[in-house]
Amino acid sequence: MRRLRERLAEVYDLRYAAAVLYWDQATYMPPGGAAARGRQLATLRRIAHEKFTDPALGELLEELRPVEEESPYGSDEAALVRVTRREHERAARLPPEFVAELSGHTSASYAAWTRARPADDFEGMRPYLEKTLELSRRYAEFFPGHEHPADPLIEVSDHGMTALSVRAAFSELREALVPLVAEVSGRPLPDDSCLRQPFDEAGQFAFSEEVIRRFGYDFERGRQDLTVHPFATKFSTGDVRITTRSRENDLRSPLFPTLHESGHAMFEQGVSGAYEGTPLSRGTSMGVHESQSRLWENLVGRSRPFWEFFYPRLRDAFPEQLGSVEQEEFYRAINRVERSLVRTDADEVTYNLHVILRFDFELAMLEGNLAVRDLPEAWRERLRKDLGVVPETDRDGVLQDAHWFNGTIGGMFQGYALGNIMSAQFFDAALREHPEIPGEVSSGEFGTLHGWLTENVYRHGK
Repeated sequence: MRRLRERLAEVYDLRYAAAVLYWDQATYMPPGGAAARGRQLATLRRIAHEKFTDPALGELLEELRPVEEESPYGSDEAALVRVTRREHERAARLPPEFVAELSGHTSASYAAWTRARPADDFEGMRPYLEKTLELSRRYAEFFPGHEHPADPLIEVSDHGMTALSVRAAFSELREALVPLVAEVSGRPLPDDSCLRQPFDEAGQFAFSEEVIRRFGYDFERGRQDLTVHPFATKFSTGDVRITTRSRENDLRSPLFPTLHESGHAMFEQGVSGAYEGTPLSRGTSMGVHESQSRLWENLVGRSRPFWEFFYPRLRDAFPEQLGSVEQEEFYRAINRVERSLVRTDADEVTYNLHVILRFDFELAMLEGNLAVRDLPEAWRERLRKDLGVVPETDRDGVLQDAHWFNGTIGGMFQGYALGNIMSAQFFDAALREHPEIPGEVSSGEFGTLHGWLTENVYRHGK
């Protein structure tokens, strides 16, 4: 086990070094550094891949097979060998030159997207996306025998799920959501003008960070910065960072992106330090990870008990804007349900329809049933059908998410809706064991909830 951990530590040092470079690219790097950064990331990821797929590591895992087979399934040793073997065997199918090509392309594509989205330039991004689709199909071809080309991509993020199983769950979800959205949208909307006023950026940041400190996000092991598309990233258990975005005339941002990303980050900060430098040191899956961000963002952050404590503090921070706004009016405003164009701004009722749209389009593109050039029109038609809105620009349509321009087509979006489902299940389990949680939340106390999640979810990692 010692030799296995030593080999894995080298791999994860390289992967986390690459993560630092990506974080810098998404936050502070000047645009002129994009080309070199793409090469640097490709080099680090290629070397990490070569080390992780070294046949000697496979031989070592074979020597340790008795540990996997004879130890209790839930033991750390058995889990380490089992998960490492699974990821090693998958990675070994990918040639290092392909890994470098994919990394270099996605880095260049992301840099281009940061320019193309504000310019509403889908045609400028189309060649990048077509190349991404080609690379995603090539990725799938390294894993023959699957029912759908998306399956190997989904496997990376949500082990055990397939296109068929996700599609079945989403079909049932969509069937219920479309008429629900139509029914709710037919009612008068709560007034949310109180959220759409000029709010000082520094004040917004200070309030958001006060909230997540109380949640349990440890700023001694993290920090928050601005980016185009918010994300959380981990360099070690002692360095888990989040990013957010800011809109001066919308109080919901950076607040809710910050709450969302802090959920991811608290998961990673809570993983047992004994797993550092191994595949076990990350969150269980994309879906489970997303369950934590959505739990803290929505089930806590949009709840009545939460605002019983925090609204007086928010009003004190912005007396001019909120001094005459009653707590109930504010509470209804942040829980307003409406047909919307942008996934990250969507409410809890409509959000999953945004995700299902993307998942369906991923499958269609991988199947060859939807061409990249036809995406904008397909996007507009699907939004019209499911949500009754149509984007006037590609900036608020097909260009709005970074994922396809910074990764593969397939394998990521399903986790958002799966996470929504699981967030309610986790929260319900916590409340059954600790019915005092809502009362504690209304007093600004989150230790019981955070502790329950750490014990039952976070510390176990993958």
